[in-house]
Amino acid sequence: MAHSDLASPLLPVSGHRPLFSVITIDESPRAPNGKAHSQNDSHHAQHQNNWAAAVTHWNPYEFLGGRPFSVPPSTSVDPFKNDTEKIDGFYEVLKIVICLPIVVIRLLIFGAAMFVGYVSTRLALEGWKDKQNPMPVWRCRVMWITRICARCILFSFGYQWIRRKGKPAPREIAPIVVSNHVSYIEPIFYFYELFPTMVASESHDSMPFVGTIIRAMQVIYVNRFSPSSRKNAVNEIKRKASCDRFPRVLLFPEGTTTNGQYIISFQLGAFIPCYAIQPIIVRYPHVHFDQSWGDISLAKLMFRMFTQFHNFMEVEYLPVIFPLETQKETPVHFAKRTRDAVARSLNVAQTSHSYGDIMLLGKASESQQENPSSYMVEMAQVESLFHINSLEAVDFLDKFLSMKPDASGHVHIDGFSSALRLKVSNLKNEIFQFIDIENNGYITFKQFLFASAHVMRQPLFNQACEQAFLECDIGGNDYISEEQFVDSIGPVIAKMNKEEVHQLFVLFDADGDGRSSKEEFLTCLRKNPLLIALFCHCFGQTDTSEDGETTPEQIV
Repeated sequence: MAHSDLASPLLPVSGHRPLFSVITIDESPRAPNGKAHSQNDSHHAQHQNNWAAAVTHWNPYEFLGGRPFSVPPSTSVDPFKNDTEKIDGFYEVLKIVICLPIVVIRLLIFGAAMFVGYVSTRLALEGWKDKQNPMPVWRCRVMWITRICARCILFSFGYQWIRRKGKPAPREIAPIVVSNHVSYIEPIFYFYELFPTMVASESHDSMPFVGTIIRAMQVIYVNRFSPSSRKNAVNEIKRKASCDRFPRVLLFPEGTTTNGQYIISFQLGAFIPCYAIQPIIVRYPHVHFDQSWGDISLAKLMFRMFTQFHNFMEVEYLPVIFPLETQKETPVHFAKRTRDAVARSLNVAQTSHSYGDIMLLGKASESQQENPSSYMVEMAQVESLFHINSLEAVDFLDKFLSMKPDASGHVHIDGFSSALRLKVSNLKNEIFQFIDIENNGYITFKQFLFASAHVMRQPLFNQACEQAFLECDIGGNDYISEEQFVDSIGPVIAKMNKEEVHQLFVLFDADGDGRSSKEEFLTCLRKNPLLIALFCHCFGQTDTSEDGETTPEQIV
């Protein structure tokens, strides 16, 4: 996780002369006319000019009282990409053709196992109403039929044998187990192997057959976007983990499936109760077929599994990790120690991606972007820095996509100004330069997201939005007419014609009734925080630029 102070220098600034010398060797050839390094000097001069331009850029959000922002470098890592999404090679095609008759047999086994498991589960649940307490022993014994059916389902998918290393710790020692999440196969395996209480999304309850089976596991449902639901889930985890009569609690702290080549950020639900945890890692060794459920459809993944001679799976039970007794350990630190242990055992790198990146990836794919993975931003890092959730990030991506990014995911100033309805205004240049911190002449989604979140989380942002509405609401009617809107921001939009100003006002008039209520006004600014710069002249002095348009300055 990146440090929150991204703007701080890595080395302290000192006025003393360094105790070493730096020698620069330029190997560029000397020109025959004696003007050495003309190209290098020109490049150096251009670099200095760009640096000077960056330094002298006016910050249109300085009045909000915040510090400059920076954007961590983007990564090309995609922890959700399936390596064998396409069927390539003669051997793989031949294997699929040969396995087609076997698929019929496997489908029969799969269907029969699902039917028997469903009937036995319904029998175990029949008449059971007190589901807040552990399942009675006789009902658990009936569930053994379903557990055997789960093993048959794994067999039908090509997992004739599964290699295990280590053993599960006794439930009294480690009431909570956590695992990396690569495919839909792990929940089936753990249901057969441990019969735990799982933490799952509320949407799973409505799934045919599966919903009935996981109800028998006394699953803990959670809505990842509801703070109250997450809080209730943590309380349930703590309650069930503290009682030895309940099964152990199983969580997938990554919150989604990956390709198994990286460990993404951990959610804290398993670590807040502060009970001992046993990590379990799952590997799927392969050569021709990647079994990960990343960016591949469920139907396609199941078909590929059915058409393999054998699918390899390895399960390793790691040593139990206890919360530190010598000091009061935070859930964040406890999660980090567990995550480090899992990553070391898998010998993979860690990233700050989360389920939010899956949402961004899906949104970009839905809009048919050429490289959807370039719109992932490592959401766990963004949430830590700016405290914005995944739904807000998706809304910002929707706004960015309306700017018509090119094949590389870059947006130039024309598309940017069109989406913000600032087509003819010097303010658009200042805002664009504020986002384009590298002076590339284009912006990326990550820069746009960081800039928007940075502005929205400034100390005076909410106060400035309220004050901007009051400045526009001249008559005190709790709404702003288009005429009042124009009068208030007139100095900033002096070059925009009547139709362009009207299109800008439409952003603030969500219901199209010709006026903007306070709720509409504040909602627009929260969805488009960069537009708060329209009202910066209300909070400071103004100077006149060379072209006669006014530009605000911060009051000192």
